[in-house]
Amino acid sequence: MAADLVPDSLWERVEPLLPVRPPRRYRFPGRRPVDDRTALRGIMYVLRNGISWSQLPTAAFGVSGVTCWRRMRDWTEAG
Repeated sequence: MAADLVPDSLWERVEPLLPVRPPRRYRFPGRRPVDDRTALRGIMYVLRNGISWSQLPTAAFGVSGVTCWRRMRDWTEAG
């Protein structure tokens, strides 16, 4: 279900457009960030199905709707 939302051809075109993530702190680095492709899959699912961010099936995608929403917000602000 999630694998076909972002095929390799689409990912190759989108990946160079995404902003570079800042390096993690050495001390108290916090939780590892979700992979950009995984977040994009969640965003595509929400937009394609017209559901709210809270309705994204976290178990199926491995990312929460809030994380996808934040990533989309950050990417939009970055241009």
